[in-house]
Amino acid sequence: MKRSFTYFYKRLFKVVLYVILFQASALFSQQDDLLSKAEELVYSNPNEAIKIAKHTLKTAQEAQTKIHSNLIIGKSYLAKGDYNTASLSIFSEEIQDENVSIPTKVEVCLLKAQLLRILYLDKQSTKYLSEAENLTTQITNDKEKKHFQFLVALESVNMKLNRRKNSEALHLIEALRSRFTDFLDENKTLQMKLLLAKEVAYSQLGEFNLATQSIDSVFALLEVNSINNLNQKGFIYNELGNLYLQKKEFVKSEETLFVALRYAEIIDNPVLKMQINRGLAISYLATNQKNKYKVYNEEFLLLSNNVELMEQESVNTVFNLITKQNEDVVLAKKTENTRYQNLLLFGLLFILTVVAFVLLKNQTRKKRLKEIIKYLEVSRNQFNKTKPKKRKQTKRIVIPEETEKAILLKLKKFENSQKFLNKEMSLAVLAGQFETNTKYLSEIINKHYNDNFNTFINKLRLNYIINKLKNEPSYINYKISFLAEESGYSSHSSFATVFKSIIGMSPATFINLIKEERDEQKQQQQQDEN
Repeated sequence: MKRSFTYFYKRLFKVVLYVILFQASALFSQQDDLLSKAEELVYSNPNEAIKIAKHTLKTAQEAQTKIHSNLIIGKSYLAKGDYNTASLSIFSEEIQDENVSIPTKVEVCLLKAQLLRILYLDKQSTKYLSEAENLTTQITNDKEKKHFQFLVALESVNMKLNRRKNSEALHLIEALRSRFTDFLDENKTLQMKLLLAKEVAYSQLGEFNLATQSIDSVFALLEVNSINNLNQKGFIYNELGNLYLQKKEFVKSEETLFVALRYAEIIDNPVLKMQINRGLAISYLATNQKNKYKVYNEEFLLLSNNVELMEQESVNTVFNLITKQNEDVVLAKKTENTRYQNLLLFGLLFILTVVAFVLLKNQTRKKRLKEIIKYLEVSRNQFNKTKPKKRKQTKRIVIPEETEKAILLKLKKFENSQKFLNKEMSLAVLAGQFETNTKYLSEIINKHYNDNFNTFINKLRLNYIINKLKNEPSYINYKISFLAEESGYSSHSSFATVFKSIIGMSPATFINLIKEERDEQKQQQQQDEN
């Protein structure tokens, strides 16, 4: 009798175990199916993809499934242009697990590099891209390895395009086409991305005929491939609309940009909508349709402001997440070795130093204001006549006296013009305009201005925009992005970096100080009148 009960319980235990294993297997299979469906919807219906991935994330047990879910959520928000929310998934703690596959680690690094590139955090983006490149060497499957090696190289191309290094980007595109010929012939989607990158490079260089050839090739691939990437389609039609705009084919431009806008509205991407509305506003302005121009320009300005705020918030979020991850790593290692206590102490000292710096900065704000106002009173000619500081003597190039005088004269004329506001201005371009070589021009700038070429151009641009801020009150109310564009910079970020390095504070702080000074002057005038 006792044996019968023992046998019964053993059988019952086996049955229960089989049921549990079966249900677990069914659950994992269901999760995989849901994630595959979500992956398909990322660029066509990102909101639905996010819902599915979040549901899977709640029920996931395996690290690989959690990371896959977070990747889909991050990619979906990135497709929607919501960089701040995307960063929460891309840099979440759950995505940092070291026990996942190498290809997944590469994908995580690539997504981080892409987000950081968009936010102009180049140093951090390059770090993750380099990490992804190193990880690809550990992938054993040749086809998978080549796939990720191409994606890493394509991200490098996008970085160069975003930073207006178009010639370098074109050189890399041709190298990729040669290196991955067979792979690209089999993968039309990635081939289309490479052609699209080529079109952007030519368009930014002003080679609109070559850009048109590339975009035609993109549309040829688009017709033979059932690609439901609405984000990419919106970008493609926006690029085509802008090409029509450059060729002054305004009717075609308007029609094409409206197609792009429809795609952008479906996925609700504010960044893409901002770019498209800007193109429509320019088109209507060029065709003297003032009412339509006003509508789309106002929409562009509204979106531009929202995007700028979102990007600033995203940068703060990313830095906070990266900092938190670094702190977690330090704390984890501290349990293994107490030597890392010094790092925590250093971090505390750094925070105290920052706090002390902020307090000191607030105390000296008024003093700095006076220095800035004094700087504003210095004219460009006075600035150029400032005697350069003595430097250590280095071996100089011997330049004929007549040549040197001629180049100096051209430099003076150049300073008095506004050609330095051209975004494409470089040492080579200016040397070509002066009909001289870059070595002569660089040497003369170093000798007579005590600056390298980049600093020379940056000072001219900042002098220009500072004079505008000083003499034209309306400039005080313009956005930083407009001031950057006006003074010849391709992005808000690069303008702010250069401004702070030369002036010693951010453009926003500088403008606020001028506003305060003007308010004080008005109050003083009112008191004098009373």
